[in-house]
Amino acid sequence: MDKEESVSSCHPAWDVLIPARAIYLASVSPHYDEVFWEVAQRVERAGSLGKTDIAALVVWKRLSAQTRWVTALMSLPDSQVRAVTEQAVASVRDVGLSRGDAARAARGVISKLPGFAKGDALASAILASASPTRMAVYDRHVQRAINSLGLTLTNHPGRYGRYMDLLDTLLTQSGERADGWTARDIDTALYWTGKNSA
Repeated sequence: MDKEESVSSCHPAWDVLIPARAIYLASVSPHYDEVFWEVAQRVERAGSLGKTDIAALVVWKRLSAQTRWVTALMSLPDSQVRAVTEQAVASVRDVGLSRGDAARAARGVISKLPGFAKGDALASAILASASPTRMAVYDRHVQRAINSLGLTLTNHPGRYGRYMDLLDTLLTQSGERADGWTARDIDTALYWTGKNSA
């Protein structure tokens, strides 16, 4: 969130996010995120993501794998992919950095892989799987919800870091309304809000 933006808009956002999260939990199969959590467990053990993990997240995000970047990514040795993702995992887990700064650092690293220079949907899924309680997933539904709530998140370079700054602001400005919530909880509430406001 930009410095000049007022955080007062965060308070009304919770009037939408809290019920949206409850409806999301009641409406989405509890099994849907099994793939995400399985990848997160593998990342926890390995400290990196390989091509198989990224492929699983492509399916989880319901993205098309019939693109040139997928061919380029699959043509790399898995060890090279893991070397890049290992750096990104270390960045998102660096508690010496703010949530936004960790996201910016990790997003910069992951942009070295084919298909990750632009767009934050899959990159954010990778980074969220590396630190599920600290990071969050971004997509067009989330952006639609952010816009509808009167919050600001531009598509200028560095969007994922600014998104994490915004979620951090929402969490710190929630008072007791979001006790126990993580950034990932907010992203599911935003996702549901945006998906159903189209």
